[in-house]
Amino acid sequence: MEANHQRSVSQRPSRRADPEALNQKDKDPEEGFFSSGRLSAEYPMKMLWKKGFIRLLLVGGVVWMMLILSVLLVHIWSCQSSIVFFSAMCNREGKVFIMLDSMGFVPRPPHRCSIPVADDPDAIVIPKVKTPDTIVQNLTYIVEDEETDSVLNSTPLFGGNISWAQRQDSFKLKPKMKVHCGFMHNGGDDMDPKDIEYAKKCRFVVASGIFDGYDTPHQPSNISARSQKLFCFLMVVDEKSFDFIKSNVSVRVDTDGGHWVGIWRLVLLKHQPYDEPRRNGKVPKILVHRLFPETQYSIWIDGKMELIVDPLLMLERYLWRGKNTYAIAQHKHHRNVFEEADANKRRKRYARPLIDLHMKIYYYEGMEPWSPLKRNPSDVPEGAIIIQEHTAMNNLFSCLWFNEVHLFTPRDQLSFGYVVYRLKDKFKFYMFPNCEYNALFILHPHTREHSSKVEWVKSLSEFKKNSALRESRGGFGLWTPYPADLSKVVLPTVVRTSKAG
Repeated sequence: MEANHQRSVSQRPSRRADPEALNQKDKDPEEGFFSSGRLSAEYPMKMLWKKGFIRLLLVGGVVWMMLILSVLLVHIWSCQSSIVFFSAMCNREGKVFIMLDSMGFVPRPPHRCSIPVADDPDAIVIPKVKTPDTIVQNLTYIVEDEETDSVLNSTPLFGGNISWAQRQDSFKLKPKMKVHCGFMHNGGDDMDPKDIEYAKKCRFVVASGIFDGYDTPHQPSNISARSQKLFCFLMVVDEKSFDFIKSNVSVRVDTDGGHWVGIWRLVLLKHQPYDEPRRNGKVPKILVHRLFPETQYSIWIDGKMELIVDPLLMLERYLWRGKNTYAIAQHKHHRNVFEEADANKRRKRYARPLIDLHMKIYYYEGMEPWSPLKRNPSDVPEGAIIIQEHTAMNNLFSCLWFNEVHLFTPRDQLSFGYVVYRLKDKFKFYMFPNCEYNALFILHPHTREHSSKVEWVKSLSEFKKNSALRESRGGFGLWTPYPADLSKVVLPTVVRTSKAG
């Protein structure tokens, strides 16, 4: 009995070991292949094959996606191509095209509508009497500051050192007014004497401008013989653009030394007043009456646009028929200045913190977001075409608009509605539909894209760290202490109503 008990006890350790033994036996077949010797030799090879397979899958996936993307891009391009062979490949009724269109990947042509212009330019009767000046009867310009702020700039500023008090006073309408309006003495943008003499005979002007070599002149089409004799077509350029145009297109020189590209006479402005090309481009756009003071009627068109409507028909349609003196198109997407500012920030059209500061000043001064209760259909224009008679009130509006561009950001669409607001209902203008605006021209791409370091600045502290980012001759209203506390101003919430904005 005792012996049996001892045998039983002596067998317990072996029973404890049995599971291990069994496990070991189970492992032995595996170790027959993956023995410690084989594992050390074959494991790196197994991992190498595994990684290679994963990489192959990833590369294959990327190549497959690139192939699909290329096919989709070719499909989109074929639908936009003017070449018959490729356009025939496009299936606008197919599911692929419909899907891409719904996702916003298919470029849409601008919405155009027929313009109710007169049929015959020769039959148009030009008004013999100039629109009378009733509110502002005598407008003159400040050409030299009484006190030059040497801290801001040691040389005269093209737009002047406008104080906050002067700015406020300029919006108070009086029969006799004297305001800043660019072209300060020794401030830059000097015109050649031969061009000054030529412009003296121009009563009807189609003006355009190219700066920093972004474009070459595009010849207007559908211009009647009467308009060719009546209008001066003046293309304002800086020195860089002048050299670029001479190197890339045919330039004719007349007996008086004038330079011509087709119908356009090139008007060279020397000594550009601003560091920012976009701000330089606002001079001829907004201050046509200062560049060409003898002009009675003018049509401004941006340099990247090709005019396709007779200018005399435009004056009849937008000014004379409705007894208007100023006409500009409504913006394609935005009516609200604050929404336009938000779009400028998202598209990096200028420094975001400076756009915010600009808008805070306007909001503090009473500028409200657009609503249907406002008299005008929009606070935001498409400024690429401006049609006007040069009355004293229109010239004053242009001066005040330019002063805002000089003082704050060069985004003139942000300033237009503000100046309209400050002049209340005294400045009357016609804002025509955007579809008509699109029917006036053909848009051409720039020769290159504009780029500036300031567009990427995210905070005011970056300007403090790098003073070279700040413009040296413009935008001083953003750096001159404002006579009120703007830190508590909260901009209105922007509701984004369009994808394109």
